[in-house]
Amino acid sequence: MSYTREEILWQLDDCAARFVFPMLDNGYVFPVDSRLRVFRDQGRWAIVIECLGYSPRSGGLQNCLHLFGNCLKRAPGTANEDFLFPIEGELEDPENPEFLQSGVDCLKIRGKEIQIEAGQEARRLIDVFRDLVPDNRDLLFATEEEIHARLPPDLPQVLQLEAWNHPDLSVGERPSQSESFRQLAELLATGDLTRYRPTLDPNTHWSNWPDGGAL
Repeated sequence: MSYTREEILWQLDDCAARFVFPMLDNGYVFPVDSRLRVFRDQGRWAIVIECLGYSPRSGGLQNCLHLFGNCLKRAPGTANEDFLFPIEGELEDPENPEFLQSGVDCLKIRGKEIQIEAGQEARRLIDVFRDLVPDNRDLLFATEEEIHARLPPDLPQVLQLEAWNHPDLSVGERPSQSESFRQLAELLATGDLTRYRPTLDPNTHWSNWPDGGAL
């Protein structure tokens, strides 16, 4: 089995058309952070994009996994079982939606207790979650076990990106028009890691997507 650059880009574009490709300015989710992993061998490929975000409708921080490839156990994109919730317990104030409960000064991420700043005034949950990122990124993102439960366990990871230039789906830009994903498709199809040589600045930081969570 083999695959081509065009086949990879076609799948990514198809997922974007079906709204199962990451939209970093999703109006229902405040963006927090993201990570991209690339896996390949001679006959198989996969891309996993993790999108950390705060959804007021779910009440907490969620990590939505988007999976693409030719070796998946299900259709490419995302699914209900791919929403992970790394923070334990309820933090939202029932009397003040989207704000931290009064008096809360710690939380648990995967069983690890993390101290947070309570402050004298009510804090927005999105600010609490974004403040966690610098010191706790790896705890917030998926574990190796969670990733490999969704991919063939022997498929090697060849690249991991903590930031990249992401297409703006809200203005009609497709993954196949994105420098980042064109280069990643070349890398996957050829196995040549030097094919990923971005010239555009990364834009995945949440500050670049002010419309995220605006609805």
